[in-house]
Amino acid sequence: MYLDHFCLNLKPFEMSPDPRFLWLGEKHKEALAALEYGILESKGFLVLTGDAGTGKTVLINGLLKSTRVKAITAAIPDPDLEILDFFNFLSEEFQMNKTYESKGSFLIEFKHFLHEVYQSEGKVLLIIDESQRLNHVLLEQIRILSNIELNDRKLINIFFVGQNEFKEILREERNVAIRKRLAVSYNLESLDRKETETYIDHRLKIAGAAENLFTPEAMGDIFSFSRGLPRLINITCDHALLIGYSKELKQIDDGVIEECRRDLQILSDTEIHREENERFEESQEIYETNQPPNEVHDSKRIWLYASFFLALIIIGYLLLNFG
Repeated sequence: MYLDHFCLNLKPFEMSPDPRFLWLGEKHKEALAALEYGILESKGFLVLTGDAGTGKTVLINGLLKSTRVKAITAAIPDPDLEILDFFNFLSEEFQMNKTYESKGSFLIEFKHFLHEVYQSEGKVLLIIDESQRLNHVLLEQIRILSNIELNDRKLINIFFVGQNEFKEILREERNVAIRKRLAVSYNLESLDRKETETYIDHRLKIAGAAENLFTPEAMGDIFSFSRGLPRLINITCDHALLIGYSKELKQIDDGVIEECRRDLQILSDTEIHREENERFEESQEIYETNQPPNEVHDSKRIWLYASFFLALIIIGYLLLNFG
């Protein structure tokens, strides 16, 4: 809709992953290197966590496209499955060409499958996305899969990808066996201000932009609103270009981003934090000009007791001298 207006060849901020727009910041490169190492060295359990929208899916796609990582891969997009359904899903993903009616029959066939891949000098990688949705029973079954070894060599790499809640799951005492086996664990953080600007410029350049479409002030407001989350950066920038097109603007300024912030407020908790901070600041101002409630109450009580004892002393003095 706005491509011709801004002289673009492609939509720069589409939500669907497009390898043409792949951008890896330092955090992503570090995570990718750590995960590649874990797979190449057959370390077993790998974990990647991060808030929703930090770019975990982009990183997985980059990992699978890496020329250094050559593995037979199965990807579980949602692990909220019954155990037998999970095993049959693996069978389909690994092209084992069989449906199983019992856990035992699957494990026997799966062991043979892993040994065959090992004999051909291949690697097996199981990616479990949305790992925070795993229940304890299925998590324990996955641990059992990792027990299939040969000469102390791991025959399968299991890659957990999930939001930060998954770290809390792993910290539970009942999951100590898995926690102790983690070889690589990386938490993907959101982009900082400079990375946010570089990310936006990169996508605009790939889309064919010949000049900066966002003012520096707009860039700063995008970072503040999105908190450096690539997904929210994309949504905000796309919406800003649409508003700019509707207003026949050639460059997006901070006024447009303010309008985006109002339109997209439901997508960010920035407003919640802002309101909390404002309430906190107001309460601090009250305490700076007046004593806190407890201290005020205590001081009144002290003055009351002092006045009472002073009155007793005066009465006693009067009775002794004039009685």
